[in-house]
Amino acid sequence: MDLPAEMWAQIFNLAADEDVIFQYGLPTMMSESIWSKNTYGKWKLMRPSDTMSAIQWRSYSTKKAIISTCKAWHRIAAELLFRCLFFHEPRNLLSLCETLSSSSSEASTISSSLGWWTKRIHVCRYNRSTTMEKLDKALISIIKHCPNLEIFIVDVPMGETFGPVADGLSRYALKSLRTVHWNVSCELLPKVIWALDSLPSIICAHIDFESKPDEDSETVPLGAASDLHISLPHLQQLTLSGFFGQFLEEATGWSIPALRCVSFDCRNHRTDQPDAIGFLTPHGSKLTFLDLNCIPPLDVPAILDLCPSLTTFSFNADWRLQPPGEEVEAPRSMTIAHATNVPMSTLVVTPHQNIMTIGLHGLMYAFGVGYAASMAQLDPLSSHIIRRSNDLNIAALNRVNFPKLQTVRALSRAMLNDLNEADGPSETEGGVKRYDMWWEMLTRNGIRLEDCTGALLGTLPMDDDDEDDDDDDDDESEYVSAEEFDDDEEDEEEGEEDDEEEEWELDIPPVPELGGPQVAELRQLLAECRAMAETREPSIFTPMFAAMEGMPGLPPPSP
Repeated sequence: MDLPAEMWAQIFNLAADEDVIFQYGLPTMMSESIWSKNTYGKWKLMRPSDTMSAIQWRSYSTKKAIISTCKAWHRIAAELLFRCLFFHEPRNLLSLCETLSSSSSEASTISSSLGWWTKRIHVCRYNRSTTMEKLDKALISIIKHCPNLEIFIVDVPMGETFGPVADGLSRYALKSLRTVHWNVSCELLPKVIWALDSLPSIICAHIDFESKPDEDSETVPLGAASDLHISLPHLQQLTLSGFFGQFLEEATGWSIPALRCVSFDCRNHRTDQPDAIGFLTPHGSKLTFLDLNCIPPLDVPAILDLCPSLTTFSFNADWRLQPPGEEVEAPRSMTIAHATNVPMSTLVVTPHQNIMTIGLHGLMYAFGVGYAASMAQLDPLSSHIIRRSNDLNIAALNRVNFPKLQTVRALSRAMLNDLNEADGPSETEGGVKRYDMWWEMLTRNGIRLEDCTGALLGTLPMDDDDEDDDDDDDDESEYVSAEEFDDDEEDEEEGEEDDEEEEWELDIPPVPELGGPQVAELRQLLAECRAMAETREPSIFTPMFAAMEGMPGLPPPSP
């Protein structure tokens, strides 16, 4: 306990492991999911947002343990609890509001209040019925006490709370705020536009537009917000989901010179088709990341022509991307799946020179498992058309169309869950044959086929009793053969994943990018402290303390 308070504070900062929590960027569809067991012992995929929530819970548990150790640590580390304010239940905002108000009234300076340390506020949607109704005053009060707020995330539908809260952000966090995540209804579109206009310093914006079935999201009256020219000079990441068609039309005329990452997620909506080409015409030339997830097909060749700098691109592999009755043949110089002429989709007009990673949405019908397999029995024609589109799109992912392509990732978590429950593709429905064909197409071109966890497609989680601990670790870059789905030695081939699977079973799974350099730095710091203690010169008071130890009436020395 004789270490300086500054050194203890640095140790506590490393132990809290908050680097990812305070990053301005938000997870995208290309962020990796993690296998985890639920309360019933079944393997399920954790979304990147769920993983982020787990990280925040783990960090909070660590910080709570630190301040509960002793009074000295509590005094040094109390501020850690208020750096990230994470809520599973919005009504807990009321108790926090009272705490921050009390600390502000007792503080001698603004930097002495507990809200001074807050960088991130995250209100998480714990269940679908959770709302922010009548909590606007509490949330605005919290924002008022957090002058250094950088990240503001509300996954819960904000309703009429959004207007006052957005006004509070622009009033109290104008200079510090960098990341926002809002969940609003379509009728609040004018307020969203005005809110963005009042926050010119944001770097990342994620907006979920939700709408009731009886609302017409295409005819929201904008009033003075119509054709408003907004300048967002620092915005780098824009993520839109739900009914965002009208918002996209307005954003086409905005000034967003730093925009690099764009994601469009229409969910299951089929009516609000986004005008992606209209938006990308002025904003697509500098994009490096583009994610398009919607059911109606978009003009992929035109989009890729508008975005020559892309390195990562995602689209729906169920789209039919060639005219009916037409098949585009691969060049004779290419060998794909032992064929010189293979039908494929039209993904590019000219080869795209920079794309290295392609993500694929959809693919639910590809392997003949899960709910999609039962639907295919009811409507075999539609399922055949979708599977045919899958084959044509995969065939177009070659080095002729994309010279730098290195990775193809299947992004559907539902599809991977179905594969896990069925223990691999269906042989009777042609899933095994399709998997073999895709694997051979891509591996012959030196392209890695992955799932949404970042592992090779076909790598499924294993229970402890099924794992073989005797196998040596293999090179992660080595591809498994397509036949390993039905091979009796599949467990042995996947032995190199044992250690990682044990970690994934934790309730709060560790994240590789969090636990590496920080822990090493903490160990190095502790080693330096021990070395300093060994070489430290004896204190001039040591003889006096030694003489006093034997005097009556004095307590024994502390251990």
